[in-house]
Amino acid sequence: MKNTLLLTFLLSISIGFAMSQSTGGSLKTAKIWPEDNANTKNYTVSGERHGQSFFKKHQFEEVQYEPGDVLTFDIYHTPNVMYHWYRQWSEQYPDITELYEVATSYEGRPILQMTITNKKTGKHTDKPAAYFEGGRHGGEVTSSEAVLWLTKHLLENYGKDPEITALIDTKTIYVRPQNNPDGSTMYLYTAQRNRSTVRPYDVDKDGLMDEDPEEDLNGDGIIHMMRKKAETAEEKEKANYILDPRDPSGRLMKRVFEGQGDWLMYTEGIDNDGDGKYNEDGIGGLDLHRNYPENWRPDSGGDMTGRGYTQWGAGEYPMSEIETRSTVLWLLSHPNISVVNSLDTRVPMHLRPPSTSSGEESMFPKDLELYRKFDKMGLDITGYPWAGDVYETYSTRYKTNRLTGDPLKPNPLFGHGPDFGYFYYGAIWYGDELWNNGAMKDYDGDGVYDDYDALMWDDEENGSNGFKKWEKFDHPQLGEVEIGGFHPKFFAQNGPPWQLERWIEKQSLFNLAMAKELPQIELKDVKVSLVASGEYEVSVSWTNSGGLPVALEQAKRVKIVQEDRLMLEFDKELTKGYENAKVQITSPELHDKTIYAGYTEAGELKSVSFKVKVNQDEPVKAKLKLLSTRGGYVEKEITIRD
Repeated sequence: MKNTLLLTFLLSISIGFAMSQSTGGSLKTAKIWPEDNANTKNYTVSGERHGQSFFKKHQFEEVQYEPGDVLTFDIYHTPNVMYHWYRQWSEQYPDITELYEVATSYEGRPILQMTITNKKTGKHTDKPAAYFEGGRHGGEVTSSEAVLWLTKHLLENYGKDPEITALIDTKTIYVRPQNNPDGSTMYLYTAQRNRSTVRPYDVDKDGLMDEDPEEDLNGDGIIHMMRKKAETAEEKEKANYILDPRDPSGRLMKRVFEGQGDWLMYTEGIDNDGDGKYNEDGIGGLDLHRNYPENWRPDSGGDMTGRGYTQWGAGEYPMSEIETRSTVLWLLSHPNISVVNSLDTRVPMHLRPPSTSSGEESMFPKDLELYRKFDKMGLDITGYPWAGDVYETYSTRYKTNRLTGDPLKPNPLFGHGPDFGYFYYGAIWYGDELWNNGAMKDYDGDGVYDDYDALMWDDEENGSNGFKKWEKFDHPQLGEVEIGGFHPKFFAQNGPPWQLERWIEKQSLFNLAMAKELPQIELKDVKVSLVASGEYEVSVSWTNSGGLPVALEQAKRVKIVQEDRLMLEFDKELTKGYENAKVQITSPELHDKTIYAGYTEAGELKSVSFKVKVNQDEPVKAKLKLLSTRGGYVEKEITIRD
């Protein structure tokens, strides 16, 4: 039995490798994607790899694979189902939406994005804006659902909710529900799991790519854990798990030091490459959330000194992946954006910069105070247990290492989205995490929300559906093992569907609250006064009615945002001839006749004036233009010598 099963696995691997070599990535241009091909039971992933490229299709009861008549959030949705709704909304709400393909993924799937704004009140680029993204990590599908929920909420409440109506009339909201459709689609159609793209990658640096993926050994469509009782001297020397004494049923495992345990733990599968490790190099392996250009570091093994920092999953170079590159380049071409949230799972936290240092040492105090304002706002809306920076708060949210007892220290993440968002892009940028692994309560009162708390909640509230009881299995390499543990997809990484809307709604309401804080330049008064024969003063006052300044201090430093400026524009025929022109702007005296007005703080009222000489008897018209990179664009026609 052992040898037969092992030979079956090895044969499937060699066939998969041969197929991947022969196709040469042709799926990039395939018209029928594997998820849509009813003629095959297998799901094939593009790319040349040394391991298996095709996997048995599986459909989960927690997922909707075909769109229904009504969109509900008591079930998860595939990227195709989400795209169905976005296409329908673009037809249903043509005056306030624009749907477009912002990029194509590694495999060639469309990455769709929607712009939401009232087209009749101006161009989307002329308005203050926010950007919300989900699905960067293929398996973190709750994040995509949150963007989908927010989109639906905005569109259906336009014209009904006064605040949402005002928001869409005066601001722009950009939404991208699926930034990694390859990873999410594979995750929802097979037992495979994937953190980021499906592009082949040598995770374990052994010269082979994707040669050791997980396998669904018992055929239930889910990759669970395997536990093996240590029997040999070698196994006992490595054994690092015991049965957790808090759980008398013997389901829960507790990690201990090597040699002090009774059990060994593995993810479900076999050791395909014979290196003694199990499933360490599956499909893909790049982390799109370590691939941003700000403070990027080489991937593991890329530090030639052995004494510096590296970053697992960083990719070959910053923005090496089209999915990250499309986000960065698109944002840089849309500097009107002040607020971003690029969502993940599964630590319930409002997560922000800095990622490599403390806020006090690297952020402008004014900017840090704004972030803290949003931290508090988020906690009040969502009830998450944490809000704060990546470097300190995330790393030390629990004070000690539960295995060693050592105090936890701040830990840097490089090439991280929040750092790009603040230090490079100069915006309010969160990388919020949804869901909590089912740990709803601190059942044992130890101050830590861990697997024990998740198990108790699963028993108490979820019908024990989140944990598979251990079942014996004859493993072709390890001998007798037991397969079981938490459902990795719809309990550990994402919640059971009946919990979905609760989480995505409160997260979306926080995102909406941040959008309502966007800066907004508004003209307060424009007055034309005669000061002498043929000479006029045009006095202009404006304010920023939003909750954010038109530029964070960091935005000023990196020059992503220009200072606010005012211009008077006349017909070119009137301003020809310099001192003999029919209309002359005598103040400001600058050649470009532009008033540079600095940066308008939230709630600040500013006033400036132009001086204009009119050398004709007829009235002249002018366009007054107030330009603010992130506060918006305002234009008003005025008449001089009326």
